[in-house]
Amino acid sequence: MPDLLVSLYNDRLSDLEKKTRSVDAIIRPVLAPEMQLVVEWVRDNFSANWASEASVAITRQPSACLIAVSEGKLVGFACYDTTARGFFGPTGVHTDSRGKGIGAALLSASLQAMKSTGYAYAIIGDAGPVDFYADAVGAITIPAPDKGIYEGMLRAKRS
Repeated sequence: MPDLLVSLYNDRLSDLEKKTRSVDAIIRPVLAPEMQLVVEWVRDNFSANWASEASVAITRQPSACLIAVSEGKLVGFACYDTTARGFFGPTGVHTDSRGKGIGAALLSASLQAMKSTGYAYAIIGDAGPVDFYADAVGAITIPAPDKGIYEGMLRAKRS
C-alpha cells in the first residue's frame, strides 16, 4: 500500500468538514483516564501495532488520538503524529458502525487538528483505502519505490 500526501489547504478538506458535521457521533480527543480502555479497544478490534500507536498518540500534549463516541460507546478512533511527525493514522471504525460517515468525520477532525498545529500537508502512511482518501480529501500517491518508514517493521501476529 502506498503512502499518500494531502494538502491541508484544499477545498476538499473544508467540504469534508461541512459534510461530516451531522454524523451521529461525538468526535473528541482521548482523555488521559481513558487511555487503557481505548488502547485495549484498538488492540481487540484492530491490532497490537495500532494499539501501540494509539498509546503514543494519547500521551502527546495535546492528545493526538481522537475517538468517536456514539450512544456512550467507543465506535472509532484516529491518530496522527505517531509513527512520524506529520503522519495521519492509524484509524479505524468498529464493524457495526461502518458506513455512517464516522471514519470521514475522524479523518476530517484529525486533519483539521494537524492544520491548526501548523502543518501544511499530511502523510497518510501505508494507506489502505486509497480511493476513499483521494475522493474525501484529494490525497495523491507519493511515488516512492519502497515501503519507506514501514520497511522492516516488526508486526505482532494475530491470534
